[in-house]
Amino acid sequence: MSRHGPDKDIDESELEVHRRERSAAGVRGVAVSLGRSLRQMGPVRTAKTLPLLNQRDGFDCPGCAWPEPRDEEGGSRKWAEFCENGAKAVAEEATTRTVEPEFFERHSIEELAERTDYWLGQQGRLTQPMIRREGDTHYRPIEWQRAFEVIADGLRKVGPGRTSFYTSGRASNEAAFCYQLLARSFGTNNLPDCSNMCHESSGAALSETIGVGKGSVTLSDIEHADLVVVIGQNPGTNHPRMLSSLERTKQNGGGIVAVNPLPETGLMRFSNPQNVRGVVGSGTPLADEFAQVRVGGDLALFKAIGALLLRFEDEAPGTVVDREFVDNHTHGFREFAARGREIDWQEVERLTGLEQPQIERVARMFAESRSTVVCWAMGITQHRQAVPTIREIVNVQLLRGMIGKPGAGVCPVRGHSNVQGDRTMGIWERMPESFLAALDEEFALSVPRRPGWDTVETLRAMREGECAAFFALGGNFAAATPDSAATEAALRGCELTVQVSTKLNRSHVVPGRTALILPTLGRTERDRQSGGEQFVTVEDSMSVVHASRGRLEPASPDLLSEVAIVSELARTLLGEDHPVPWRAFAEDYDRIREHIARVVPGCADYNNRVREPDGFVLPHPPRDSRTFPTATGKANFTENVPDMIHLPEGRLLLQSLRSHDQYNTTIYGLSDRYRGIENARRVVLTNPTDIAELGLVEGQSVDLVSEWADGSGGIEERRAESFRVVAYETPRGCVAAYYPEANPLVPLDSVAEYSNTPVSKAVVVRIEPSRREVRQG
Repeated sequence: MSRHGPDKDIDESELEVHRRERSAAGVRGVAVSLGRSLRQMGPVRTAKTLPLLNQRDGFDCPGCAWPEPRDEEGGSRKWAEFCENGAKAVAEEATTRTVEPEFFERHSIEELAERTDYWLGQQGRLTQPMIRREGDTHYRPIEWQRAFEVIADGLRKVGPGRTSFYTSGRASNEAAFCYQLLARSFGTNNLPDCSNMCHESSGAALSETIGVGKGSVTLSDIEHADLVVVIGQNPGTNHPRMLSSLERTKQNGGGIVAVNPLPETGLMRFSNPQNVRGVVGSGTPLADEFAQVRVGGDLALFKAIGALLLRFEDEAPGTVVDREFVDNHTHGFREFAARGREIDWQEVERLTGLEQPQIERVARMFAESRSTVVCWAMGITQHRQAVPTIREIVNVQLLRGMIGKPGAGVCPVRGHSNVQGDRTMGIWERMPESFLAALDEEFALSVPRRPGWDTVETLRAMREGECAAFFALGGNFAAATPDSAATEAALRGCELTVQVSTKLNRSHVVPGRTALILPTLGRTERDRQSGGEQFVTVEDSMSVVHASRGRLEPASPDLLSEVAIVSELARTLLGEDHPVPWRAFAEDYDRIREHIARVVPGCADYNNRVREPDGFVLPHPPRDSRTFPTATGKANFTENVPDMIHLPEGRLLLQSLRSHDQYNTTIYGLSDRYRGIENARRVVLTNPTDIAELGLVEGQSVDLVSEWADGSGGIEERRAESFRVVAYETPRGCVAAYYPEANPLVPLDSVAEYSNTPVSKAVVVRIEPSRREVRQG
C-alpha cells in the first residue's frame, strides 16, 4: 500500500524488494480493495458503490472487459462481482478529491509537466472546462458553449484531413457511435483508438484466419474446457476475475497451461476470497504446466506444437487431427501439413528457451484434450511477429477442430472495458464499405471512403506537420503511446488539442498551441439529460452487450456526459441543419440506439435486447455455426516463419508490463506485491546471472538504452534514465520494466507486421550505469 498522499510525488529511494507472493487475491486482496476505496471515497460512498459494480442494475467496471456470468449459461453473480483492481478503478473514478480552477492557478503547465503520472492522477476529478490559449502558461476556466465554439473554429481552420479523433476503450457504445458519426460527418476516417496499440494484431490475424476479428468463446466455454492455455498474459493483475473462471475450470476437471516469461502469481495459485478454501486454506493451484518461454519465443513454440501434433497423427492415424473439421471447414491444410512436420530442436530450444521434453508434454496435452481454449493478451500482440504468432495459434486450434464447439476456441482477452464495443460501433480507420454505406443510408450522408490514420500514423502525421488538430475522447494518449519524447513533441506541435477526461493526466501537460480539457461524467455517475435519466451500453471480451447505469451524484454540476459533449460539439461544428439529430441524441440515448439497431450488424432490436437482465450476445459465425467469412469461405491454415532477434554482446530483450497497482496508464499506487516490489516504479527486473555477468549489482541505478535497426543500415537509440536493478526470475537474456516508464525506449517506427502495433515487447536494450549518478558523483 502506498504511503504517498495526493500532494506528494514519488521518492524512489524507498524501494523495497521482497519475495514474490505465492497466491493471488485472498484476504489481503480484500483488505487492499477496501483500504483504497475508503481512502478515496470514504465509508458511505464505498458502501453505496461497490455492491453495484458489475451488477445487472448497476454499472460496468471501468477497468477490464472480463465478462460477468450469465443466467442462460448456468452462471450466477456474486454479491461482490468485482476484483481488487476493479475496486481500485472505481475508487479512482469515484474519489472525493477534486481539481478546481484554483489548482490550475497555482500550478503552471510547465510545473505540472515535471510531475509523475502517479501524482497527476492522485489530484482528483476535473470539475470545469479549462483552456490554454496560445502563449499562456496556465490553464484557465472557460464556459462550455464558448469551449465548443473555440474547438469548432479550430477544426474548421485545420480541416478534416488534418484532424485526428482518438478514442479510449472506456467510451460507451452510444458515445462511440456518435463520435465516429461526428468524425465522418466532418469528413474524415482518422479514428485511431487504443486497440491500435493492444489487440490490433489479434483482429488482423483472426480476420484472416477465421473471418471474425474477435474471440470465439463464451465464459462457459472457458469454465468447461478440457484444457485452457494462457499465453502472454497476467490475469492476476490485468483481468483478476478471470482467476475465478480458471478456478472453475480446475473444479470441472480441466487442465491449465501457462506460457509466459515471468512466473506470475495469478497463473500459479488463486485464493478465492469468496470461499472458505481461499480464506483459510491454501487456495487453488492453477497451472498444471508452466512454460517459461523466452521473450519473443511463442511463434517457435507453436510451430513446434503443430509439428508434434502432425507427428502424433502419423503415429496413430485418426486420433489427433480432426479430419472431419479440417476437410469440411478449412483451407490450406495439405500445404500446411506438407511442410509442418520438421522440427530443428536446437533452433526451437534457442528461440523459446524451453527444453524438448517440456514442449512435447505440452503438445501431448493439446493432443489429448477434447476441448481446448487458448487465451492471450499483450504479451503476444505487441511483438513484431504478433500476427504470425496468433495465426500459428489458430493453426494448432484448427488441426484439432477447436473452433465452434463447446469448451473450445480462441480468446484474445481485451483490456479496457469497452474497447471491443468501440470497434463494433465504428471506431476504426478502415471500417468496411457495408458499414459506411449503412451510415449514408440511415442519415442521408455521404461519409468519406478514404482510409484514415491509426495511432502510429497519427503520430507520424503530427511529426511531419500533416496532423494539426487532435481530439481525444478519453484515455491518456501521451502516456499510452510509444517513443514518449517524439509523442510529446508531436502533441505540442499541434495547433489544437482537446482532451475529454475525468482526471488529470500526462496528455494535459503536453498541450498544443491551443488546448482544452473537457471534464466528463464517469461510469459510476448518474447521467441526467432533458429526456430523463440515461444508461449506456458496453461490450465485453466475449461479445456480450449489456447496460451500465451510474448511481453516484456527479463530482461536479459542470460535468457533461461523453454523449452530450460529442453531440453539442457536432451541433456547433456542423450546424443545426445537419441531418443527424444531434440534439435528440443528447436528450435521450434510446434515439441513438434506434439508429445503432439499423446500422450496426447484429444489433437489431437493440433497445429491447439491452434491457434484458444479461443483455445479448452478438453473432459470431465461426463460434455459432462453423461458418467462416474469409476470402476462401473457410478457416485458413497459414505459413509463419519465426525470426530470431539478433542480440549483440551485452544486450538483452526488454518487455514492458504493468505493475499490480496500475491499469493501463492509470497508476493506483506503488505496490507490485505479487512480484515483491514496493514503493518504486522505475525498476528493471533482471535475471541474477545476467546481473553478475553484466557487472551490475542489485539496487544499482542504471539507464536503459534501446537499440533499433532503422532499416537503412543505421541504429537508432533511445534512453530512459534512472532505473533500479531488481533480481527476478526472468529467462536469461530477458528483462522487464513497467510502462509508461519504458515507453521512451520504443521507437515510433518499430511496429508489428500487418497490424502496425508498436513493438513494446522484445526491445533490444543495453544497461548502463545511471548518467545522473555519474554526473552527481
